[in-house]
Amino acid sequence: MQIQNFNHQHMSEETTNMDEQLEAQTTEVATPAEKKVTPQEFLDNFNWHKYEQGIEAVDEAKLKEFEDALVGTIGFVNENEVIEGVVMRMTDREAIIDINSKSEGVITLNEFRYNPHLKVGDKVEVLVDKREDSYGQLVLSHKKARVIKAWDRVIHAHDTGEIVNGFVKCRTRGGMIVDVFGIEAFLPGSQIDVKPIRDYDQYVEKTMEFKVVKINHEFKNVVVSHKALIEADIESQKKEIIGQLEKGQVLEGVVKNITSYGVFIDLGGVDGLIHITDLSWSRINHPSEVLELDQKLNVVILDFDDEKTRIQLGLKQLQAHPWDALAADIAVGDKVKGKVVVIADYGAFIEVAEGVEGLIHVSEMSWSTHLRSAQDFVKVGDEVEAVILTLDREGRKMSLGIKQLHPDPWTNIAEKYPVGSTHTGTVRNYTNFGVFVELEEGIDGLVYISDLSWTEKIKHPSDFVKIGDKLEVQVLELDVEGRKLNLGHKHTEDNPWEAHEETYTVDSVHEGTIKEKTDKGAIVILGDGVEAFLPGRQMEKEEGGKLGKGDKATFKVLEFNKEYRRIVVSHTAVYKEQEEKNVKAATQKAEATSEKTTFADVNEELAALKAKMDAKSKKK
Repeated sequence: MQIQNFNHQHMSEETTNMDEQLEAQTTEVATPAEKKVTPQEFLDNFNWHKYEQGIEAVDEAKLKEFEDALVGTIGFVNENEVIEGVVMRMTDREAIIDINSKSEGVITLNEFRYNPHLKVGDKVEVLVDKREDSYGQLVLSHKKARVIKAWDRVIHAHDTGEIVNGFVKCRTRGGMIVDVFGIEAFLPGSQIDVKPIRDYDQYVEKTMEFKVVKINHEFKNVVVSHKALIEADIESQKKEIIGQLEKGQVLEGVVKNITSYGVFIDLGGVDGLIHITDLSWSRINHPSEVLELDQKLNVVILDFDDEKTRIQLGLKQLQAHPWDALAADIAVGDKVKGKVVVIADYGAFIEVAEGVEGLIHVSEMSWSTHLRSAQDFVKVGDEVEAVILTLDREGRKMSLGIKQLHPDPWTNIAEKYPVGSTHTGTVRNYTNFGVFVELEEGIDGLVYISDLSWTEKIKHPSDFVKIGDKLEVQVLELDVEGRKLNLGHKHTEDNPWEAHEETYTVDSVHEGTIKEKTDKGAIVILGDGVEAFLPGRQMEKEEGGKLGKGDKATFKVLEFNKEYRRIVVSHTAVYKEQEEKNVKAATQKAEATSEKTTFADVNEELAALKAKMDAKSKKK
């Protein structure tokens, strides 16, 4: 109520002082039949008490009449108009702004947080939000004025390419939020710098220069870039650097990025790559073992393409080759120590000095002639001792051996494993023709498949033994110079074929069972588990047909060979022999009774026997 009285009094005094001017500038606002009304007359005739008490409503037409009368007068302002004001007074919370109107406006200091140094007398831009609120107070906004002006300035900066200053407020997903002229603009992470940014926080609360690169009027979005300003400067530097590039040239650079295959170096606007093999004379698993991000270093140019867009750099080339620094007194036969750096199936590489490696072939890891993988002996990181076998300084090659650190087990093998001696070994491997048995580390012998069993017909050694099995063997042959050992397993047992020779004589008959059938006949199991071969033509049964798997029958021995452990039998011969005996018996009987019988009687008996045999043939 006090504010309204104050405004009324202030307005009355102001209006009285301008009576002459108002009378001259006031235009007709009523209909032609009505009397002209001046602002002063309107104020003098208006019942302020009834209006304040809500007794008499304001005539909107009359208010419009009054506002029209004020247009063009001194101190009149339009709503939503941006004008310049002056800070007249300041409190702890507010700033009083004079815009040379009928009253002063009040703006909260929160709208001036960006300017903590605001003081009395400063000129500020404000937006006339309302000429009067419900209390008759002039309502102003500095924030809205800044936004309107800021958009005009941002659009102008985008159109002209003008460089603007911005305050980085905070981080956000994918980039930063920047205050540009009071508008929150987005700074993508990729547009902060030409090099990858790992610490975004270092830019927060800093003022930087930017270029407005994109404006979305529909969504009121602004995108700015700091990288665009740097690229312009770098482009000129890049052309200058590329024009001066030469192979063998040494330049200073900064580690820009590290990958599994190499390191990218910033040479001042131009990027070059150091491949992992050119980082160190020693083997490394990852470039991060040698370099780190943002590290400064000198590099040498190894090569580049015609356009000089791909530059190959080297770091190890700035140092002398380790082979050149290898001690001159190192020679073949010397013992050296080193670390296993790489393992392959064929051997292991040992680093005996920084950048100097030697190969231990798998054949030089053990005296055993049975080759295994290098991983069975060493693993990466192991510290090993070895003997230098060959040394080529010019070719920068060295071969090493581990087995030479131990005595050769073949030196006195004739004493430890004489021919005829029996030993127990371990089955290490087998092939189609035999089994390799290890008697001790470095001494392997071969047991041929024919020397595994006296009686069994073995198709493959895996049917008889498995890798890792213990097997008793006898030394059959020993070749010291050729480092060959011939062993036998069956020789550790008595040869049963000595006894079989007496049992399975030719023409003897035995019981047996068909084990399996083959293309040429069948395998028959006789007594004592002895196997015999039954030819196909000897499988016919007396009643017709042929024997099958699992059938039990009697068999006649046709052939016995002790040397080749071979027995050939026949089932057909058993009943054929019986038939021959029957014919012979009938003939003998006929001869014995020839004096008592006629020739026709003998003939009849032989005919009956023949008919019986023919009947069997037809049945077959």
